[in-house]
Amino acid sequence: MSGRVGDLSPPQQEALTQFRDNLQDLLPTLPKADDHFLLRWLRARNFDLQKSEDMLRKSSGPAVPPQHVEFRKLQDLDNILQWKPSEVVQRYDAGGLCGYDYEGCPVWFDIIGTMDPRGLLLSASKQELIRKRIRVCELLLHECEQQSQKLGRRVDTAVMVFDMEGLSLRHLWKPAVEVYQQFFAILEANYPETMKNLIVVRAPKLFPVAFNLVKSFMGEETRRKIVIMGGNWKQELPKFISPDQLPVEFGGTMTDPDGNPKCLTKINYGGDVPQHYYLRNHVRVQYDHQATVGRGSSLQVDNEILFPGCVLRWQYASDGGDIGFGVFLKTKMGERQRAGEMIEVLASQRYNAHMVPEDGSLTCTEAGVYVLRFDNTYSLIHAKKISYTVEVLLPDKASEEKIQGLEDSRQSPAQ
Repeated sequence: MSGRVGDLSPPQQEALTQFRDNLQDLLPTLPKADDHFLLRWLRARNFDLQKSEDMLRKSSGPAVPPQHVEFRKLQDLDNILQWKPSEVVQRYDAGGLCGYDYEGCPVWFDIIGTMDPRGLLLSASKQELIRKRIRVCELLLHECEQQSQKLGRRVDTAVMVFDMEGLSLRHLWKPAVEVYQQFFAILEANYPETMKNLIVVRAPKLFPVAFNLVKSFMGEETRRKIVIMGGNWKQELPKFISPDQLPVEFGGTMTDPDGNPKCLTKINYGGDVPQHYYLRNHVRVQYDHQATVGRGSSLQVDNEILFPGCVLRWQYASDGGDIGFGVFLKTKMGERQRAGEMIEVLASQRYNAHMVPEDGSLTCTEAGVYVLRFDNTYSLIHAKKISYTVEVLLPDKASEEKIQGLEDSRQSPAQ
């Protein structure tokens, strides 16, 4: 039994009845709390009554994330469709609702590669960007309701297409990744059983690293709904969405009234945020480590990379003046080497990290020990205090193998 209306086993029907009885005090505060709505929460927790009820009930303390009833109040979900994000978010936060799949489910396109995460987070708050994504979830639920009325049958799931063309290291900037981590956590906790498929197209080799950063915020069921398409994605996507509901840009036949193949009236493709929108010159971060680099000396931070394809990501700030920074690869293991004895991976130069914190990342093309070197050898008078965070980002092996398999099958000659 699917656990949906009209397809319930006797134990599932009994659980639904009991669930409704248990929630009598909450039902007036929930939107359209019919059987379809209640069954979403039951399916999300395999019809465990207590766990399903816990998802809806108010948090028991300040350290506990708000559950759905409290979440609705905090985000004012009853009025969120009337809320308008700031101009910069409306113009440059990519994505859009465009078309329906074969069963009438709405399709949302999330355009990742052309988005400028740093520009957005210097021009708007993280909370606004997350709230905009919550609004998307509510918009999709509203579209499902509209489709249900139009088609005369229940539509209660949506499709998301993630276009990863142009995904690069700038999209792995920690504050930007945190927006998507929080979004997927909210999706799991407050919109269970609403995603039909999450389709990934034009995924570059960096995608497994990006996916590994957010997958822990997705439930097992959501991860099973992810479809990664290969080089022939324009032939594969119409198997999920009718060509007349797909923009030409994505392998369909839909265009804007003026013939534009990208359907710009429906999908925002983002772009670099002009600096006149910037409200700040950096995003406040918390650092994992602090150290003092003595006058005329340097500090080396070793990071062992076990296999190619990992990403080394760092953030740092200095106190007491500027600091030199570079990345090197050791040529001898187990001993400290001078900068001139190592392979220079990122050229060392001085940064005004006492004025604006610095951050960066690089893809490690080979295994070995990579050294982040903070250089104060040029200062014979002043020591520098530095605060820093260094992380090694690993690729998700399953998606890496999937992408490699798709690439291999594309390149192999037809038998």
